Amino acid sequence: MLEKIVIANRGEIALRVLRACHTLGIRTVAVHSTADRNLKHVGMADEAICIGPAPSTDSYLNIPRIIAAAEVTDAQAIHPGYGFLSENADFAERVEKSGFIFIGPTAPVIRLMGDKVEAIRAMRAAGVPCVPGSGGPLGDDVVANTKIAREIGYPVIIKAAGGGGGRGMRVVHTEGHLSSAIQMTKSEAKAAFGNGEVYMEKYLENPRHIEIQVLADGQGNAIHLGERDCSMQRRHQKVVEEAPAPGITPEQRAQIGEVCVEACKRIGYRGAGTFEFLYENGRFYFIEMNTRIQVEHPVTELVTGVDLVREQLLVAGGEKLSIRQSDVVLNGHAIECRVNAEDPDTFLPSPGTVKRFESPGGPGVRVDTHIYDGYRIPPNYDSMIGKLIVHGRDRATAIARMRIALSEMVIEGVKSNIPLQQRIMADGGFQSGGQNIHYLEKRMAEMREKAIGLG
Repeated sequence: MLEKIVIANRGEIALRVLRACHTLGIRTVAVHSTADRNLKHVGMADEAICIGPAPSTDSYLNIPRIIAAAEVTDAQAIHPGYGFLSENADFAERVEKSGFIFIGPTAPVIRLMGDKVEAIRAMRAAGVPCVPGSGGPLGDDVVANTKIAREIGYPVIIKAAGGGGGRGMRVVHTEGHLSSAIQMTKSEAKAAFGNGEVYMEKYLENPRHIEIQVLADGQGNAIHLGERDCSMQRRHQKVVEEAPAPGITPEQRAQIGEVCVEACKRIGYRGAGTFEFLYENGRFYFIEMNTRIQVEHPVTELVTGVDLVREQLLVAGGEKLSIRQSDVVLNGHAIECRVNAEDPDTFLPSPGTVKRFESPGGPGVRVDTHIYDGYRIPPNYDSMIGKLIVHGRDRATAIARMRIALSEMVIEGVKSNIPLQQRIMADGGFQSGGQNIHYLEKRMAEMREKAIGLG
């Protein structure tokens, strides 16, 4: 069992990790920037160390300072949360070489799955279904690239091998735009990710975003915990997530889940991870694997009863998985709304002081947030300030509970996207379930054109 860990993150995920540590009796070290000295988890941690000024490059992305914090506090391990350094293979490697445990997969596995081209090759070899594509990086041979695109069939999408988070992608509908799209994506990828490699895939026009949660101990044991539907997106960023996914049968769940489990065993995966798929016409197509805890992990926790962060900590401490596949039973339905400090119409960030915060309650309601009355939201980081999650015996009950919870949630002093989430919950298309990844943006465009709300 781990005795003390450094939480190398901020906000709600840092608080979430801290609480899991305290349930296991693990002492915690909160590292923070000068802008975050008043974060809730900083005050609750056993120790706190300032690692630099507000810019994340000088604090939460500063590898030497984070490792130094572990050294001076005699911590055993470092939990990266999500974002920042959570999928940085060099960070994981330096943590391990410095004599600490990285709470996540090994550096080679992170590096493998971080390169989208190599990840797809590995998944194909493991029998995971993938989108038809180039099967490798694209060169500068225009004739060869044109031939690949013709074989795949237009439209195609050009993707950065080192990309993620909806960045480094360009859709091509006609042959005349192919070469310029490849060159532009290469240039953007090199500038954004330091890796100019790109690859080509068939562009699925009406897919859903379905992902499979896995847990593995790196000792040959792995399980899946069902799927999540994350199709409500804006600019490739998730807005609402739910579990289980509407319309996915138990047979489909078991089949794709087992494929993911076998892939975990094949690559020697350790910790929590997520296989992300595009789902269209009853078929799953692998797009990437997130080698960390996900923002939307609470919906899986509510329908399975499994504390995913706790399992991360236990596995990192050297224990084998305590859960067998037969122990995983899905119960009811859960929905998560991301709560952002931003204008619900323009989506511009809204930093400032929270003058009043009231959390909703009632059966099946969970709020993961770090804000409180008087908390000042800094302008330096992502605008997400919390997550509202509900659970019900079925999807209709979960939606009803979410609508009530959203109406009870009060955030004053800054703008929030709660009005948008309310419109989504009231929308007939969302309520019917199974919408594709383009649905939300189309409805939002209709809303702007007609100057009326969703639904």
